[in-house]
Amino acid sequence: MKSILKVFILTASISTQRYKTVTIKEIEWKSYVKITGGIKLDKISTWLMGIYQSYYDALVPDKRYLAYIQGIKATILISLLAIALGVVIGIIVAVIKVSANNSKAKFLVSICNIYITVIRGTPVMVQLLIIYNLIFTSRNTNEIVVGAVCFGINSGAYVAEIIRAGIESIDRGQMEAGRSLGLNHIQTMRLIILPQAVRNILPALGNELIVLIKETSVAGYIAVTDLAKAAQYVGSRTWVILPPLVIAAACYLVMTIGLTKLLSIYERRLARGDRH
Repeated sequence: MKSILKVFILTASISTQRYKTVTIKEIEWKSYVKITGGIKLDKISTWLMGIYQSYYDALVPDKRYLAYIQGIKATILISLLAIALGVVIGIIVAVIKVSANNSKAKFLVSICNIYITVIRGTPVMVQLLIIYNLIFTSRNTNEIVVGAVCFGINSGAYVAEIIRAGIESIDRGQMEAGRSLGLNHIQTMRLIILPQAVRNILPALGNELIVLIKETSVAGYIAVTDLAKAAQYVGSRTWVILPPLVIAAACYLVMTIGLTKLLSIYERRLARGDRH
């Protein structure tokens, strides 16, 4: 009986010791989880605060947001001037390519083809540097004008093909109808063909404007303070280049999305007009 009692007491003491050991280990594990979890949360909060501070420094101190606003203004101004010049050049080139059928004007078609081939086959940044260093060599040159001229010449090659496709989409009977009314070729093209073609190609011209807005990001190579150049300027002040570039990318994205929405609204209105 005494031996049985000793075994029972020994077993109970061992069980109690194991329970205490397990309890101590659980407490230690919970404390470890709390400590390491707190360290991880501190690291995450520090990382988030660092990101917030970098973007804050890229916008607020010294009113650096004004640099982005000025860059956006320069980008939009260059894009609008360039698309206007590109449309003028494109109309001239497209009309020449469509209308010059006789042998006397074939050399004009060859010039237009060379222009389109060269412009579409070379990078826009190289064209920008060539035009800036070859044509506009004065110290008083307005860099925005140089950028608008370069991008306008570049856009003209693409707009010419868009307009030519729009003109060729018009039925040939329209030209014959105009000539039968006593109009000459130029008058028929100006009063009858081009208005119908422009209506068909406006969405494509809008897409060209969107492309131009993005292409103007290389205008900083000729000292134009566009949006991309403004981001680089802010980055040189904060010594952290990534946040200003992300902000500039967001601005480009907002502008292109806004123009895309406007184009989609216009296209829906055109579709409703065609149905009615």
